[in-house]
Amino acid sequence: MTKDLLTRRARLLGPNMATFYDDPVHIVRGQGVWLWDADGRRYLDCYNNVPHVGHCHPRVVEAIATQAATLNTHTRYVHEGIVDYAERLVATFSGGLETVIMVCTGSEANDIALRMGQAVTGKTGIIATDNTYHGNTHLVSQLSTRKPPIGGHAPNVIRVPSPDSLRPLGGSAEGQAQVFAGHVAGAIARLEAEGHGFSSLILCPFFANEGFPDLAPGFLDPVANVVKKGGGLLIADEVQPGFGRLGGHFWGHRRIGVQPDVVTMGKPMGNGHPVAAVVARSNVTAAFREAFGYFNTFGGNPVSCAAAMAVMDVLEEEGLVQNARDVGAYALERMRALRHPLIGDVRGAGLFLGMEFVGDELEPQPDFTAHVVEAMKARGILLNRLGRHGNCLKIRPPMPFSRGNADMLVETLAEVLAEMPR
Repeated sequence: MTKDLLTRRARLLGPNMATFYDDPVHIVRGQGVWLWDADGRRYLDCYNNVPHVGHCHPRVVEAIATQAATLNTHTRYVHEGIVDYAERLVATFSGGLETVIMVCTGSEANDIALRMGQAVTGKTGIIATDNTYHGNTHLVSQLSTRKPPIGGHAPNVIRVPSPDSLRPLGGSAEGQAQVFAGHVAGAIARLEAEGHGFSSLILCPFFANEGFPDLAPGFLDPVANVVKKGGGLLIADEVQPGFGRLGGHFWGHRRIGVQPDVVTMGKPMGNGHPVAAVVARSNVTAAFREAFGYFNTFGGNPVSCAAAMAVMDVLEEEGLVQNARDVGAYALERMRALRHPLIGDVRGAGLFLGMEFVGDELEPQPDFTAHVVEAMKARGILLNRLGRHGNCLKIRPPMPFSRGNADMLVETLAEVLAEMPR
């Protein structure tokens, strides 16, 4: 059945449609932290941050169904749902982040954020890290190094080296923050010299796609000062670390101790319903609306707002941010007790964890990591890998993940590592 489905998929959706795993999983049902395939096999989901409060959470399902049965339309009609949600969302922020633009995807949110920088500064230069991913619009795709755009990368976009745990910029963990800030300062000077000017620096405050290096609070202080001196905006992409995933802090920028000018969010916001948002200072939002006259037909529709509000309810009522902190710390401690000669580092925060595999002289081991991912999937554990070299396990389960789930994850990982070559 799966083979036939893959054939139809390729014929109807086109070639090169990405799938996870050498033998793709045909998922038909989800509940909480579990997924089931077409053959009835159950998998522990240690990967998906989209069902943030758990697959098919009944509170979110009910909110979507009830609102869909009542009204769904766009925001040119007045509706209390978007205002109520915006009030609740901005209450989680500080530093004057008090206005919301709701959209459908993180890509749209990041596109708006970058255009906010251009509207405020009147300049077009953008800086991002060199192993990042922020989405799929034409503007945002210029930031990615996965596939070069047709015609090459835009000259007004500069990618700077990202921080690293095992191979810190400048050669030392102590000096890495200043070196990173120095790269950004150099990029700003180059954009100004070339006539583009500097509008914004966009980054994930957890540096998730870069391999989430272990960085201390205050690490981004030097770069924030450089951005402020350069007259641009600091944009925090919270699509992955946001909504309490890192445990103890609702937002990744709070954990690392930096105050952005704009924050973007997406996937976890509606637990699978397509809703995303940009939160910014009121003057930034005003400049953007004046420059672009933006409108989004589906952004902030009543059903999306109901889904997003239900997610906030569940996070609070079920104590899931605290759960992420407690279970994540427990899982990390157990993972750090595992032994294999290729384990170079075990790190993470809350329910975003990883294990980096390296050989002699810290040589990345992406093939080994890929084998670990496949072996875990064969044992009923779904996770994946990321980082510049694809040599770091990516463990990012739904927020109701329990200590028992963590035990299953770590004990299965121990079995897999024991069978891997040394």
